[in-house]
Amino acid sequence: MNVAFLVAKEGIEQVELTEPWKAVEQAGHRPVLVSPERGRVRGFHHLDKADEFDVDTTAAEASADDYAALVLPGGVANGDQLRMSKDAVGFVKGFAEAGKTIAVICHGGWVLIEAGVPRGRRITSWPSLATDFRNAGADWVDEEVVVDSAGKGALISSRKPDDLPAFCKELVQHLT
Repeated sequence: MNVAFLVAKEGIEQVELTEPWKAVEQAGHRPVLVSPERGRVRGFHHLDKADEFDVDTTAAEASADDYAALVLPGGVANGDQLRMSKDAVGFVKGFAEAGKTIAVICHGGWVLIEAGVPRGRRITSWPSLATDFRNAGADWVDEEVVVDSAGKGALISSRKPDDLPAFCKELVQHLT
């Protein structure tokens, strides 16, 4: 099954893209890189430029119907750019409305807030987003990984790169 990874043009925390990507592949699924723009996107190791990756399709062309789940990697610039993209926000809303699994780490959650997804849900993130999530009606907690299945579709969240083993484990379990 296909799993969408939604990222902006720049500022993606590279390990938060590549580790879940590998986990999805190793579980026998097909990761697909989705972005608001065509071309290549740039990963970062915190503030340092890292690798570039080819975009498979744009958020405007993609449909939640074609994917089993959505992964939202972190990165401050990545999360900030995605929440400003009408197409990215619409793509995320499609997953939420369809009740599909959404997995988010670090600053990737800003687009969830813009899409109205966190209201009434339990979630974690990088600590600086706690107030944003609370203001959006979420129950924000500081935990390694949080799985909220109370709403429509599983919402898997983690705080930072150190949480990736637990994050990837939960993601793969929700794909099988």
